[in-house]
Amino acid sequence: MTTHPVTAPATDLDQLCINTLRFLAVDAIQKANSGHPGMPMGAAPMAYQLWTRFLKHNPADPGWFDRDRFVLSAGHGSMLLYSLLHLTGYDLPLEEIRRFRQWGSRTPGHPERGLTPGVEVSTGPLGQGFGNAVGMAMAEAHLAARFNRPGFRLIDHYTYVIAGDGDLMEGVVSEAASLAGHLRLGKLICLYDDNRITLAASTSLSFSEDRAARFAAFGWQVLEVGDGNDLAAIAAAIEEARAETGRPSLIMVRTRIGFGSPGKEDSFEAHGAPLGADEVLRSKERLGWPAEPEFLIPQPALERFREALERGESAQREWEASRARYAVAYPDLAAGFALLLSGELPAGWQEALPQFPADDKGMATRAASGKVLNALAGRLPQLFGGSADLNPSTVTALAGRGDFQGDSWQPEDRQGAVGGEWGAAGANVHFGVREHAMAAALNGMAAHGGTIPFGATFLTFSDYLRPSLRLAALSRLKVVHVFTHDSIAVGEDGPTHQPVEQLASLRAIPRLVVLRPCDANESAFAWRAALSITNRPVVLVLSRQAVPTLDRERYAAADGLLRGGYVLADFEGSGTRLILIATGTEVSLALKARLRLREEGLAVRVVSLPSWELFDEQPAAYREAVLPPEVPLRLALEAGSTLGWHRYVGDAGEVLGVKDYGASAPGERVLEEYGFTVDNVCGIALRMAGK
Repeated sequence: MTTHPVTAPATDLDQLCINTLRFLAVDAIQKANSGHPGMPMGAAPMAYQLWTRFLKHNPADPGWFDRDRFVLSAGHGSMLLYSLLHLTGYDLPLEEIRRFRQWGSRTPGHPERGLTPGVEVSTGPLGQGFGNAVGMAMAEAHLAARFNRPGFRLIDHYTYVIAGDGDLMEGVVSEAASLAGHLRLGKLICLYDDNRITLAASTSLSFSEDRAARFAAFGWQVLEVGDGNDLAAIAAAIEEARAETGRPSLIMVRTRIGFGSPGKEDSFEAHGAPLGADEVLRSKERLGWPAEPEFLIPQPALERFREALERGESAQREWEASRARYAVAYPDLAAGFALLLSGELPAGWQEALPQFPADDKGMATRAASGKVLNALAGRLPQLFGGSADLNPSTVTALAGRGDFQGDSWQPEDRQGAVGGEWGAAGANVHFGVREHAMAAALNGMAAHGGTIPFGATFLTFSDYLRPSLRLAALSRLKVVHVFTHDSIAVGEDGPTHQPVEQLASLRAIPRLVVLRPCDANESAFAWRAALSITNRPVVLVLSRQAVPTLDRERYAAADGLLRGGYVLADFEGSGTRLILIATGTEVSLALKARLRLREEGLAVRVVSLPSWELFDEQPAAYREAVLPPEVPLRLALEAGSTLGWHRYVGDAGEVLGVKDYGASAPGERVLEEYGFTVDNVCGIALRMAGK
């Protein structure tokens, strides 16, 4: 571990700028009577040095693609980021700083992507930003390998993250740091705000491990700055980190939370509450800052920060000129790059979607999904992702698209590789058994831009990554999750691997689209929907066991999936009317029951309802045409929790679901024991109809 000692004092202007950052944050938090002043006060010097000496960005164009990415993983220190954004010239007026944490402001309590210009990702739940930063660095490395050519470094930027003690305690950080070290992400640099204080106490009560040794074991370069106010030492460490191309870097900066506060410096009391009016005055006096006015921005400090506008404009102008020369030298690559930047899909990509012939034996929807994914892989070079060590089970490997890896591994290391190009240009990411890091990294890839990130695991293990999935929905990120082994039909692996409550819990996440296709052709349209949706994440829920591929000449076309729900088979005859509603593998069960019930004098409609979210977005007239209010007898079938189903079956309806955990036995036997048989479905329906 390299240690950078105290080398030189800050200039008067440097100190003025740093204190401007500190007291903009302090004043905003005090005015809101809510917030976290300690982190901005202690971390201001490292943030100032990074943003004024190293960060490549253009405040006038926050979306410039080759900008450096900055992530405040310690999102509770949001006022530090908002102060940096305002001072360097982003579209964040001082009035928004004054309205910190207020209704309708662009300065919420924790940073939110899409709300505040310059905020790359939504952070605050600790560890998430760090995981996002790993995904950003992965996307940068992948795109650089694909598009850069001799003389043209079209994609050449760093990912910086500021993380705190709480971040490093979170398990997702260990997962993500391990992955980043393995992948040798040399352009990922984490500045660790090592103040040794958490919200409730000193870290001495809970966090005594050798963090430097941990990250070194992960394959990181570890640097140390002994004084968080030493600008020269901070700069030297960042320069050394930038020079290391084969390892990500952790810079441990020993800071003091609440620096300058006479009563709360080095205390957990500075973490999560305003200093208080008297302590604000004492802090300003101690650091030589005028008591009035509030929100003071000295002109010399503003001028220093606003130099970012000229630097950013110049850097972007040079990049655009290089890109124009690149377009002449490599027109095909340039066209592909322009398509990535647009976020649009190539014309005619849907033509690659396979159509599956009717087949009573059929296939598992996970297998159909794999066929669809590989059919699309040649048309959609944006696809970039993999699984949490489950490629053979989730069927998510992109054949021939190579393995995303660092460049130092030998052929004997490649057992289980997908095949194709080995290195950063590979599209198949081997996340290892790291579900949470996978999802956090996918969010970072999506926020970075230029790829369509996807990840896969078993549905029951979606619980391991739920926090990241929730943030993807909150942030409206285009991420695709493939969750297979979708019910108690998993069978012999037993209840630990059989999802029950997961479907209901996923449907509870606002903005998340959940798709559970019923056969191979619905699986194809599920991918079409997932890739067409641009402003929110999508989950595909797929079966392990085979299901019939329905005869679409006999039943309605599978493109009904795009509307979330549709009439698959309609009423026949003049008997009592009843609607069977089902998703996924239970749709074929509903169709079999329909034939039996017709013999019993019931006219049965079967509705396939693969996506509640898409169905609920349809016009009321369409929804009522599928589920007519005048037909109250409705029976829903789904091998999972019944929670939420009564919105579709109504007071007169019933739901056949799973109300306890599964069991270890062959899948067909488990389904039989839990009542998912034609006999049981027909018995319930006949009872409902009074027969």
